[in-house]
Amino acid sequence: MPLPPFTPIVEALPEAVPFVGPEAIERHTGIATRARIGANESGFGPSPRVIATLRNAAPDVWTYPDSENYALRTALAAQLGIASDEIAVSEGIDGLMGLLVRLFITPGDIVVTSLGAYPTFNYHVAGFGGDLRFVPYRDSHEDPEALAAMARQTNARMVYLANPDNPMGSFWPASDIERFVDAVPETCLIVLDEAYLETASDQGPPLDTDRPNLLRLRTFSKAYGLAGMRCGYAIGSRRLAGAFNRVRNHFGVNKLAQIAALAALDDQPYLHDAVTAIAAARSRIAQIAGDNGLAALPSATNFVAIDCGSDGPFAVRVLEALGQQGVFVRKPTAPGLDHHIRISAAPQRELDLLSEALPLALRQAHSAA
Repeated sequence: MPLPPFTPIVEALPEAVPFVGPEAIERHTGIATRARIGANESGFGPSPRVIATLRNAAPDVWTYPDSENYALRTALAAQLGIASDEIAVSEGIDGLMGLLVRLFITPGDIVVTSLGAYPTFNYHVAGFGGDLRFVPYRDSHEDPEALAAMARQTNARMVYLANPDNPMGSFWPASDIERFVDAVPETCLIVLDEAYLETASDQGPPLDTDRPNLLRLRTFSKAYGLAGMRCGYAIGSRRLAGAFNRVRNHFGVNKLAQIAALAALDDQPYLHDAVTAIAAARSRIAQIAGDNGLAALPSATNFVAIDCGSDGPFAVRVLEALGQQGVFVRKPTAPGLDHHIRISAAPQRELDLLSEALPLALRQAHSAA
């Protein structure tokens, strides 16, 4: 019996999940995760005020959420000093990326990004038939100058830059980002992913919602500790922010996510404490790496990339050996980056487990060479 056909674009795509989570690894291997330090979640958790607010709100989940995300957009606007209609809220930055590509990219349109940058962005571009063009990293940094040049040369419809960067943790100061934005043609949408901005010492260029081709993406998943709630927001001109209403799932940000994000935003002292704890954890990860003869890259995020001192296959063996001990970490896969592993900032207990597991993992990786 013939089956209903997929679209040609979908028919050509693999049936795969971009990220393999610790739950899937446990199901596959039977090894319990003892240290969950691979997905850049915040092991320090959300504010106690958030938890209490969620507990009180739970009886009302029988009602639909506010389809306009009004209270959250209003609170964000007050904090950022912009208008509420210059903000769009969706199911995390991943959800915003999918909507952006749907809004701007038709089959064959060119999209510029870095080779090895956040793969979910590529997933969405491929899903709508976009033509991805890649710019190599430069010295473990994304290369804003080369990204802008590629956007000009290819007449790209969209260019993506994360600052701070995932997976390497690097950061460009505001002046470099401003030069990048100025160098991109006005006809090309700039997607500036600022998921880790709260953990950076430099908070980037001032907000400029008058620039018609710049959209900045932020989230409650990282420093705020709400990865499981899936809530992120975009900042841009009224035209850009309003465009999301044309295609978004209007009930996509659930009621508890909106309530949690509001409570998190209202507890800035806890955010400060969490950022301080993340910085301390980064230092501890760097120390553990150094104690094992490895080099930790400077990081402005809630994770640290560690150079394993060899090649990509060796780093894979290190990652797998850590996994056999129940220590979940991830690694970049792109050439030039793949000799690193990436370890999320976490409380002392998880980092103590890393400190115990890493020497054995390195010995196993060397012996298997």
